[in-house]
Amino acid sequence: MAASLLWGSCNDWLDVQPRSQVEDTELFESEAGYKEALAGVYSSMVSTSTYTKEMTYGFIGILGQEWDFYYASQYDDAATYNYDAAYPTNYIRSIWATSYSGIANVNNLLAHIDGDKGLFSPDNYAIIKGEALALRAFLHFDLLRCFGVSYAVNPDQPSIPYSTALSYRVFPQLKVHEVAEAVIRDLQAAEELLRQSDPIATGREITESDDNGYLINRQMHLNYYAVKGLEARVCMWMGDYANALSAANEVIASSQFTWATVANLQAGYDRCLATEHLFALNNLTLRADVANEYFSDESAYSFAVTRDRLLDYYENATQDYRYTFLFKAGTATHANNRYLVKYDEATGTSTYYKYKMPLLRLSEMYLIKSEVEYRQGNPDAAKATLNQLRVARNLPALAELPTDYELELIHEYRREYIGEGQLFFLYKRLNRSTILYSDIDAVAEKIYTFPLPITETESAQREDNK
Repeated sequence: MAASLLWGSCNDWLDVQPRSQVEDTELFESEAGYKEALAGVYSSMVSTSTYTKEMTYGFIGILGQEWDFYYASQYDDAATYNYDAAYPTNYIRSIWATSYSGIANVNNLLAHIDGDKGLFSPDNYAIIKGEALALRAFLHFDLLRCFGVSYAVNPDQPSIPYSTALSYRVFPQLKVHEVAEAVIRDLQAAEELLRQSDPIATGREITESDDNGYLINRQMHLNYYAVKGLEARVCMWMGDYANALSAANEVIASSQFTWATVANLQAGYDRCLATEHLFALNNLTLRADVANEYFSDESAYSFAVTRDRLLDYYENATQDYRYTFLFKAGTATHANNRYLVKYDEATGTSTYYKYKMPLLRLSEMYLIKSEVEYRQGNPDAAKATLNQLRVARNLPALAELPTDYELELIHEYRREYIGEGQLFFLYKRLNRSTILYSDIDAVAEKIYTFPLPITETESAQREDNK
């Protein structure tokens, strides 16, 4: 019963049925049940439809033109932005359904938790509710980035519903700015709950003897600083540069996250830059289901770039730690291919560096900070901030910012987040007409906004989202 509630999926989010009173009572009769419900939402995100493939290196990576090689029959239409073709239609429908299914389960938890405060040990009520609100914001925001036009284009364009209850009710389609504002409200509510309760923010030491170590690895949850990092990302999307800078600065100043070291990269201990994760998902099948299937010269389904294209990405700076340690060469007929190793199993015995799918990292806070400083007319500060990232990656500091700062920003996002699903959304936020390695006018062809799934437009009155 619990599995059907927590991990079940549906063809359309509107088809999610409210759980019976008996099921709800059994699931939410203890703190352990709430923990399981929350864990179920995180587990639902470890899906090939979203953050284990299509929303990271798969469909979204193809849209960002990150790869030279991929399984052509599944992604050729995506590479040319033909969203009406069979495969893109399926990817888009699955992103919608899987995300709203996760949101429905979050809403079910939130519908019960305030009436059950007495079930929780100290801090756990605030932490679990705070994470749930943050998850609802996270999932809605990525749906907005997919199905809403760029904020810079038209914040009044109809976009998606913001679902706040597990209900038969059809939620209204909101404008882009209305969804973004709802995301911010959920994030602010989460921050208030987590600021005084989350050990990563309060400094309270947690051991295995404390609640079986439930609060030990906060990077695997939407912790307080991950919420602030997400706030910085959302505020940049909205053009709210002052609040984006404030949130990014708070994360940086916390000193909770450190740059990956050359020693750990070189030894293969830290392939995914784990110390830099503000928020990551736990995927225990990374090696078998991701690395071997999608980043190996032994699989026909793999994603890869050529050696020359990778050199172009890194501007021939072969000393860059990302170029040196985050890719492996193919063999035999694939010797010219380069395969990402971020999702390969880390060497060594420490589980801290294993099984992680990064969704939000420290480097993004530096890139947001640099961009805001640039847009606020302070190029020297923007350069100094950008150089902190460059030096951490073993690159020389820039003496001057490039003339085209936005293009340099795109290059850096591509180097930093290849295989993580952020490049395409940067192009969209900036409303760039050209996506590198594509000859399609992205703005004129409106490729940045996915069409709403047919099942959604048939079941409710929805306006054009483009």
